[in-house]
Amino acid sequence: MNPKLIVATLVVLSLFSCGRKVNDSADASFTDSVSAILKGGSLDLDAFEWTREPAGYEIKGDTLRITTAPHTDLWQRTYYHFRNDNAPVLQIRTAEKFFSFVVKTDFTQSHHRFDQCGIVMYLDSDNWLKGSVEYENAQFQHLGSVATNNGYSDWATTAIPADVKTMWYRFSRRDDDFCIECSSDGVEFSQMRVCHMYAASDVISFGVYACSPEESSFTAVFTDMKITECMWKAHDGQQPDND
Repeated sequence: MNPKLIVATLVVLSLFSCGRKVNDSADASFTDSVSAILKGGSLDLDAFEWTREPAGYEIKGDTLRITTAPHTDLWQRTYYHFRNDNAPVLQIRTAEKFFSFVVKTDFTQSHHRFDQCGIVMYLDSDNWLKGSVEYENAQFQHLGSVATNNGYSDWATTAIPADVKTMWYRFSRRDDDFCIECSSDGVEFSQMRVCHMYAASDVISFGVYACSPEESSFTAVFTDMKITECMWKAHDGQQPDND
């Protein structure tokens, strides 16, 4: 094979592998706004970046509105055997290992099956975590979460009444373990999921998302975002095994 062709191929493969991971720990050049917030700074939506932009959005002060496009979703393989990876995601990056992120979602406009909005940690197409309310019909919705590790998604849900139109979420990190909680008032939170994310050992990206997997579009509203010390406290029961 032509030596020049071999070099060119290696360069292309190198660029592909470097660009695939959103949370590439080798990139230490970013400003860790989360660390600054935990030291007394304020949360600024300008510190967040789009992984994919939505059909439309508006940021006014601390309020974010996302308008979804039809056929946008996050899902990998399991049960349905398809792969959807085009939902708009707005995230901030951090290397902090202990913190919580809180946001209030308003999905009053959701009206079609699977319309959804919520909290997310999107690392790359094969590794991500989300929590949301998904519209089902005029009687009920799905309050649930999805953990995707190494290209396979799961979905844990419970049915809630269709007249629920707002939900608070709290996303917490303890090293490479994570907890998603929900609340109707932003004060009392209930656990939705505890999970381990294999790709989340260093720098992660987290934030909010909204999407409409079928032929639909709606506007989701996100307010009251804050980053705090980790509200998911260390376990006080059985002691860890000595590995």
